[in-house]
Amino acid sequence: MTAAGQGDRLAGLSAALRDGTAGPLGQFGRAPADARQAAVLILLTDETDPAVLFTERAEGLRSHAGQISFPGGGAEPGETPAGTALREAQEEVGLEAGLVTVLGQLPAAWVPVSGYEVTPVVATWPEALPLAPVDRREVADVLQLRVSQLSAPESRVTAVLPSGYSGPGFQVADWFIWGMTAHLLDVTLRVAGWERSWDQGRQIPVPGRFLRD
Repeated sequence: MTAAGQGDRLAGLSAALRDGTAGPLGQFGRAPADARQAAVLILLTDETDPAVLFTERAEGLRSHAGQISFPGGGAEPGETPAGTALREAQEEVGLEAGLVTVLGQLPAAWVPVSGYEVTPVVATWPEALPLAPVDRREVADVLQLRVSQLSAPESRVTAVLPSGYSGPGFQVADWFIWGMTAHLLDVTLRVAGWERSWDQGRQIPVPGRFLRD
């Protein structure tokens, strides 16, 4: 895509990142002052129909095993959120930081279940080059799903749990995205102007495969 094409395609997203119009993402309130810091990378290809990068977490992990997530993890001392997100993406899927252009950050979100305040870093790269897990004890697979797939009304659901939880969900082929990743994806589609009308009353229980603690 040309620079002008990128400007048209990402205008809404870039404006939201610049102006902070995405609003607070903390559905669980404000993080405590001593919260551990983390970052995730929301990586979009610079194409007419951008691809979004996800990982499938390995089954042997102590938390969120088998779930679909954005690359990311805990910050090291002195790191910026962008530095954390890019380092984690390189460690998890071999993404070269030199291929990536950081657009900005969405507001940080407090995630009590993990004890982290998570900053979503939004970035682009030219195209969906092949990536693979660096360490399969941490990452089982790499997914690159198109915005057209994720925004399709038939892919959008309200994910529910027996505990009473409900939130955004995405069902694409055999993959089910829910939790914080789905919340961040939902916000990204909305502020970028990519969201399409969908049936929010369509409730789908989170499949057991993607529900392991």
